[in-house]
Amino acid sequence: MIEAHPAPIVRMAELEIEADQLEAYRPLLAEEIEASVAMEPGVLMLNAVALRDDPAQIRILEVYASQKDYEAHLQTPHFLKYKSLTSGMVKALRLVEVDPVLLRTKMG
Repeated sequence: MIEAHPAPIVRMAELEIEADQLEAYRPLLAEEIEASVAMEPGVLMLNAVALRDDPAQIRILEVYASQKDYEAHLQTPHFLKYKSLTSGMVKALRLVEVDPVLLRTKMG
């Protein structure tokens, strides 16, 4: 009998960071992403990029193994620390639900 695996949860977080806070924000984001990927088996991928012409516009492609893993991620100490420390830095946040067309990662 083949077990069905839940579909991954994929979303794009669109953030606008206060321009004068960008230098302080980036290491906090990096710390949160590193901890999430290293410590949470259900966090399959977190990739952050900045728009070239507007570096205060950050986009994060998030991939979680399941909805349960996403919800667990939101309760982790490292995510709660990130949210607390960056709350005054984030000018706007929009979570966009997306459907994966093709997700591939080259390891190594």
